[in-house]
Amino acid sequence: MKKIIIFLLSILLFSCAKTIINPKDYAYKEPQILNDGLKIKNITTTSINSDLIQKMTNDLINEELHNLHSVLIFKDNALVYEKYLNGKDQKHGKNLGIIEHDINSLHDVRSISKSVVSACVGVAIKKGLIHSVDDPISMYFSEIGRTNSNDERLKITIKDLLTMSSGFSWKEIGNYKNLLLNDETRMDISYNPIKFVLNKKVVNEPGTIWNYSAGNTQLLAEIIKRKSGQNIEQFAQENIFSPLQITTSEWIGLTITNEKAAASGLRLTSRSLLKLGIMYKDFGRFNAKQIIDSIWTETSTFPHIKRPPLNQLNIQDGSYGFNFWLYDFKINDKNVKIMEAKGNGGQSIFICKELDLVVVITAGNYSKVKYNDLPYKIVSSYILPSLFTPGRLTKQKN
Repeated sequence: MKKIIIFLLSILLFSCAKTIINPKDYAYKEPQILNDGLKIKNITTTSINSDLIQKMTNDLINEELHNLHSVLIFKDNALVYEKYLNGKDQKHGKNLGIIEHDINSLHDVRSISKSVVSACVGVAIKKGLIHSVDDPISMYFSEIGRTNSNDERLKITIKDLLTMSSGFSWKEIGNYKNLLLNDETRMDISYNPIKFVLNKKVVNEPGTIWNYSAGNTQLLAEIIKRKSGQNIEQFAQENIFSPLQITTSEWIGLTITNEKAAASGLRLTSRSLLKLGIMYKDFGRFNAKQIIDSIWTETSTFPHIKRPPLNQLNIQDGSYGFNFWLYDFKINDKNVKIMEAKGNGGQSIFICKELDLVVVITAGNYSKVKYNDLPYKIVSSYILPSLFTPGRLTKQKN
């Protein structure tokens, strides 16, 4: 009898559990025209092989691609594809359950926040708030070298922070759920996050070894705050978001101090992410308006330092810029150069200047290593091949 009751309860719980079900709207829909500065074009007017894009749509809807939330394709100066899906989501680590994502949904962008901070550094230099990326950070943190002229931190520059080569001892990648091993989490719950980072030992010669660190980005945001009087959210809103006609955003604070989590706290819509990608594709411009300096966009996406390989599908691995990942996709024996702003869980802005292409992907696979390759699979298996084999729009039979 006990086993029967347990069985019936399990059936009841299973039937009540909310599952991911996407509407079976397989047919292509032209992106919605809004007063947001984005140009729209029907995919049928392009040379894109829309048979492959239709296959991608089917696989997204049928959950062949796990817990993807949005895919946007911007090609030849127009948004030609925009798909939103239902899926399990979080808000800076807090589970939200299943969300019906749409054009207005704010979404965690996680470490894409770092690329936005990088853009803010470029603006701060243009404004004269920061002299140069070659400035030693001791110019902005007077506590460095105050009592020791041989302090190794005196060698660290702003460029070293931007290229993840500060030399600080830092353990982060792959340890996000382990408080003892994850320095980003420990910084998050620190009563003095800046002191926590600056107190780390310098274990590598600054500028020589790539080591991913949220602490580097938190220091950059603090420099901007000290020189501008604005926190990173305010500075980004005034100098980047507002000129890009981004009207909705959120920047989550650190746990204890509520200082903005510069490395991972930003939440934006997918279209806002797309505008950031367009800005970098077009040398700092959006709709012919210069938002950030063109030289900065080029410098930011220059391969400054080698990093460990991504080990993802069809990637010919490369290097790292100023908080941008740089590599080639190998498609049909052709190497396609990509600049990517990426975040934990499947958040990506893929930028390809030679193809006049920007792809935005959001997902809810936070800290799930087995799904790390999904954004790369979408680009390498569907989107890039669709550009090299022109086709027509076809309706998939279901």
